[in-house]
Amino acid sequence: MKKILILFVVSVLVLSGCRGKGEDPTQPAELPVSDPARQLEAVAGNEFKIVIDSNPTTGYHWEVMGELDKSVVEFVSKNYKTDGLQTAGSGGKDVWVFKAVATGETTITLGNYPPDASADAEQTITFNVVVK
Repeated sequence: MKKILILFVVSVLVLSGCRGKGEDPTQPAELPVSDPARQLEAVAGNEFKIVIDSNPTTGYHWEVMGELDKSVVEFVSKNYKTDGLQTAGSGGKDVWVFKAVATGETTITLGNYPPDASADAEQTITFNVVVK
């Protein structure tokens, strides 16, 4: 019984040390913003992400501009991750997930639109994607 108790205590100590130093589980993980100057590479059949700064609390929002080349990539999902507590004016990141369908090259252009639904995009970002 004493050996089991010692083994349990050692296991708890080892597992509690698995969390990285400086990590705060109550804070969201830092997401690196995707660099449009760098070519994105993906493997056919796998998903890849594009992360951009976003602030939907202001009414501005990002959308895919134009048609995707669905023979190369497909849109999967978009999720917003806050940089902390979500309050009016606070920012975060949009995480766009795409699936690499087949080998080829394409571009993905995202436009940042103001709250007025009839307005054009005020900013665009284009990512070059190579699927291997």
